[in-house]
Amino acid sequence: MKIPFTKMHGLGNSYIYIDLFHTDLPEDRLAELAIKMSNPNTGIGSDGMILIHPTEKADVGMRIFNKDGSEGMNCGNGLRCTAKYAYETGIIDKKEFTMQTKANIVHAIVTVNEQRVVEEVTIDMGKPILQREQIPMLGEAGTTVLNESFQVADSTLYVTAVSMGNPHIVSFVENIDDAPLTTLGPIIEKDKRFPEGVNAEFIEMVSDEELHFRVWERGSGVTEACGTGACAAVVAATLNNKAAKGKKVVVHLAGGDLTIEWKQDDHIWMTGGAEIIASGNYYVG
Repeated sequence: MKIPFTKMHGLGNSYIYIDLFHTDLPEDRLAELAIKMSNPNTGIGSDGMILIHPTEKADVGMRIFNKDGSEGMNCGNGLRCTAKYAYETGIIDKKEFTMQTKANIVHAIVTVNEQRVVEEVTIDMGKPILQREQIPMLGEAGTTVLNESFQVADSTLYVTAVSMGNPHIVSFVENIDDAPLTTLGPIIEKDKRFPEGVNAEFIEMVSDEELHFRVWERGSGVTEACGTGACAAVVAATLNNKAAKGKKVVVHLAGGDLTIEWKQDDHIWMTGGAEIIASGNYYVG
């Protein structure tokens, strides 16, 4: 089977994109394909696979598969890349349009140059979800997780939990370079208090308009960037009185910067770039 693909990245968070407007894939092989294609030694190499597909509920649909084969709910960097692909290939012929993920439907705005190349994408990521059971996280229903003591291994963290259609817990650190990303990240991801797993973020505040960010992503491990995680980080910073609602915050991820604004209507807007790396055909028996 020959599968046309485009590899793209949003701030270094790379996925293999497959256009299901023009290609068919068997549903029962999607997890297997994500694992094989993501392998850097025997496949293409990426953080996972994203399918761009037709949908009746929005202008374009997006399904996310992590490199371990699990299906994700939402991906901010993937949304920006999908928006760029959809506009530049002519799937979408307008600069504002809707996109459907497994989690929700979002609005996208593309900024293009005279050559019709998308230079920047802004996504309305919707409202953050803060109730414990909706994240989901075990504990008393109807409560929020705000600077809550969280024992993991031999460490005690103080965490704030946010869902952006996928679950995140955010911890503040004094120095981002000392964040226990690879030691505690994989333990937190599979902690039994999170029935569906969780993304673990560590952030260092520079000012109320700037922060450093690192992430251990559920199903993928350490990645260069996580758009939904950057949104969750700004929500956590605001709820902990380290940032102000309605002000833009620059988030410095390992792969580059995103601008996040939690507006007064509770919607979170994410702005950043997306880049094409390569395209070709992947062959699988």
